[in-house]
Amino acid sequence: MTATFFMRKFFVITLSLLAVLSCSKGNKMADVSGLPMAMEGAVKDGSDMSYAEPPMDGSGGQGVQVGAGIVTAGEWCDLDHWDFWSKLPGGLFKPYVEDWGFYTDQRIAVRVVGADGLPACGVRVEVFRDDVSVWTSRTDNHGRAECWPALYAPQAPAGALSIAIAGQLQEEAPKVTWLQDGTVEVNTYEVSSYTEPSYAADVAFIVDATGSMSDELEFLKSDLSDIIGKVMQSQSGMKIRTGAVFYRDEGDEYVTLSSQFNEELSVTRDFISRQSADGGGDFPEAVHTALEASLQELSWSNTARSRIAFMLLDAPAHKTDEIRKSLQNSISAYARAGIKLIPVSASGIDKETEAMLRFFAIGTNATYTFITNDSGVGNDHIEATVGEYQVEKLNELIIRLINYYTETVSAEAE
Repeated sequence: MTATFFMRKFFVITLSLLAVLSCSKGNKMADVSGLPMAMEGAVKDGSDMSYAEPPMDGSGGQGVQVGAGIVTAGEWCDLDHWDFWSKLPGGLFKPYVEDWGFYTDQRIAVRVVGADGLPACGVRVEVFRDDVSVWTSRTDNHGRAECWPALYAPQAPAGALSIAIAGQLQEEAPKVTWLQDGTVEVNTYEVSSYTEPSYAADVAFIVDATGSMSDELEFLKSDLSDIIGKVMQSQSGMKIRTGAVFYRDEGDEYVTLSSQFNEELSVTRDFISRQSADGGGDFPEAVHTALEASLQELSWSNTARSRIAFMLLDAPAHKTDEIRKSLQNSISAYARAGIKLIPVSASGIDKETEAMLRFFAIGTNATYTFITNDSGVGNDHIEATVGEYQVEKLNELIIRLINYYTETVSAEAE
């Protein structure tokens, strides 16, 4: 990092400790500067902001203890707003598509139901091009899967596409949603029998533990027990295992530290409570190594109905051909295992990092979340380039998402 960057961070931190203005909860809009005019016109001004004094509990500022239920955030699922997303890779995010090597031009949206019409969870979905497997995914608790036959190709290769559901090759070729179309064509299939997953969930936390992440780490320490406790109450009888991977960068005290999945929440909580934010030194961090470690060092269940990884970070991966390939391999492995990678972007990220994180979420059938300035905690957070969203407490948002991706879904709800 340059001396100018450190000086800027110093003043931001100092000012946030002295006085931080916080916004009241409400529907908000992200920054849409740089978007096509048609997009700007389609977005209503949902800002409904008033200002108040920062909390007096010592929660505002870098490295200061953050109490439970203070940090605010928003959520935006690009898979559910494909018309909005379709304008970004050719517009504001165009420079980053090639940088990260993710091309969402071809999307195969799949929904699988059982003979009873209920969503079929944990079903293997595989796409082939000329009989060569090009993408594998699993249906989630809503019976949905997303397949990307050319996610890492600048141009879609030639060849006939086919699809297999639970190992059964389908007679008709799948309908492809092209990026520029906006409207999603869903391929719906029925399976006569399949193995119902166990009523269990694996929830992992992948955390950037470099020096600028003090507030986010304090959030985890304060809110983790509350989050999992409330999920257990709402999903009665579900077996939930938690685990964690902390990471920094090459040359730091460590690159990754892991805590294996465990049914005892106290194991993960105690591991996180012993961690501190330190190290770093340049903007990019070892994101690719963290993703590799989350796959290799955590024993993800093959039979659980839900597998979720929340990734809290404020910096992008390094950009080399080798690292880009590692990121792509990890996202493919996440999709193949049915693990949803949900980024939680913190203060300090730029648009390049936002684009990278949204590629991660799209590729793993997940959603994008971002910490906002509304709580007055920590440094400044850029406005996400999204549509209208609801400002929530971050712990409540995480609880809502875990519940959504673990709940039992009726036919009527779908």
